[in-house]
Amino acid sequence: MNQKQTNLITVLDAGSQKSIVLVAELQDGVLRYRGHGIEPSLGMRKGLIAELGPAAEAINRAALTAERIAKEGIETAVVGIGGTHVRGVNSRGGISMGSRMREITREEVKAAVDRARSVALPPDREVLHLLPQEFILDDQAGIHDPMGMVGNKLEVNLHLSTCSGGIAQSVVTCANRAGLEVEDTVYEGLAAAEAVLSPDERELGVCVMDIGASTTELAVFFEGSIAHTAVLPIGGDHFTNDLAVGLHVSVQEAEQLKHVYGNCVVTSVPQLNEIEIGGDLSVSGGQPARMVRQRFLAEILEPRARELFTLLRNNLRDGGVLEALGAGCVLTGGGANLAGLLDNAESLLRVPARIGYPVPLSRMPPELAKPEYSAAIGMLLYTHRTQIRRASEEQGLRAKLKAIFAGSF
Repeated sequence: MNQKQTNLITVLDAGSQKSIVLVAELQDGVLRYRGHGIEPSLGMRKGLIAELGPAAEAINRAALTAERIAKEGIETAVVGIGGTHVRGVNSRGGISMGSRMREITREEVKAAVDRARSVALPPDREVLHLLPQEFILDDQAGIHDPMGMVGNKLEVNLHLSTCSGGIAQSVVTCANRAGLEVEDTVYEGLAAAEAVLSPDERELGVCVMDIGASTTELAVFFEGSIAHTAVLPIGGDHFTNDLAVGLHVSVQEAEQLKHVYGNCVVTSVPQLNEIEIGGDLSVSGGQPARMVRQRFLAEILEPRARELFTLLRNNLRDGGVLEALGAGCVLTGGGANLAGLLDNAESLLRVPARIGYPVPLSRMPPELAKPEYSAAIGMLLYTHRTQIRRASEEQGLRAKLKAIFAGSF
């Protein structure tokens, strides 16, 4: 693999509605957009892969488009993992270093994390991420990096993001069939947070909701660290299907009506507003076009929005983080575009809410700076940050070895 190829970072976000392949290049420490491909997803059901062949075909087409725009072959990719099988768990563990005070090195940090991660997981579960929340050195809490400090006892509060091994393997197999070797996997809720949150929000406490087509991925940060992750079984498609059933129209027309006329707050829609629906005789059972009150759409959508945020509130309460949202709630993902969702979030959670737009990459087309691309852009940023950390760790290890060898002569 040539040097230019190693500077490329490619990510794959295979969602229920569309598969996105996004390519960036690392130049002088800056991520620059190189290309992307977007294709309607095939072989997916409720956010999971139901048929490998069609799903791989859609990913392959998206990758070919990205290659063409990037003018570079794509061999590897970092893949997003989402869905209701993803679960987070908090754990605590640590090591004692004897009666004498010792300097904390990377080995001690790793040993403490390994001790904390040794929680009993069901046999089908795999660890997606090990995310230290804080280190505790001789009962002094709130330490983010204990390296170089001195003490007797090192403990760590750890957040483990876990997923179903079988489902994650299906995504990897699918990417492989599409000609992509999977370098790493990233929880999509964590990736979306990477693209839309400010350091202040992470410090004050914030909940990110990545509202996809089938599910909503959650990530809660407090005092700069991840505090809670979970997935809710409601996404944008549920709102669309409610409209399709309530209005007796096709799913395609319901989706269009949701985007153009939908609102999740009944009182926001003028009482006398009317819209024309139906007219496609092939899907509406032979019914001609008809007029309905626009408010009727809101009367269908508002209960679903209230259900989503009630589920969220209960989940955050069960996770012990409901009171930790000093900076409120950030809605991103394609489902976040629905009018009135912010009002429902604020009234049910009693915190401020905003739409999360992804940080634009250098040279990125403006049409990608939308909430639906937050997870894909966040995966690039997350991978870039991880690579920087690993490079710095390797550099530190090399310097240490050099010093050891220099001292032995």
